Amino acid sequence: MNVKVRCLGGKKFEMTARAHKVLSDQPFDNDGTDSAMTPPELFLSSLGACAAYYAEEYLRVRGLPDEDLEIRISALKGAKPARIASIQIDVIAPGLTQRHRDGLLRAVDACLITNTLHTPPHMDVRVVASSAAVEQEELISVG
Repeated sequence: MNVKVRCLGGKKFEMTARAHKVLSDQPFDNDGTDSAMTPPELFLSSLGACAAYYAEEYLRVRGLPDEDLEIRISALKGAKPARIASIQIDVIAPGLTQRHRDGLLRAVDACLITNTLHTPPHMDVRVVASSAAVEQEELISVG
């Protein structure tokens, strides 16, 4: 998986993955133009979309209704270091038996993003002189 992030000026950015583009910005009170979600909102959206995908798959495979499926996510910020300190995921799926609610919970808990948060990946951050240097390294590692 690869994503490219490009600065569009001010506090606005464009993220590209394959042929898809998503924007992020900051609210007015943080000197942005409030034209898109903030990065933390995109993060929570990613988690919600992943949960929704796994939930919908569970319902579809079992022939259960999915038209009223809704995922709501709320989060609280933490400080020192700045981070998202807690996340609440509510899966709204009316009309299910307790057995299917339990199965749906297991399905959502299997989401790739949820698993990533439970077992954080190793992450390297580096500063390079140009995108050409990164592309050259990518070619060498594939070769």
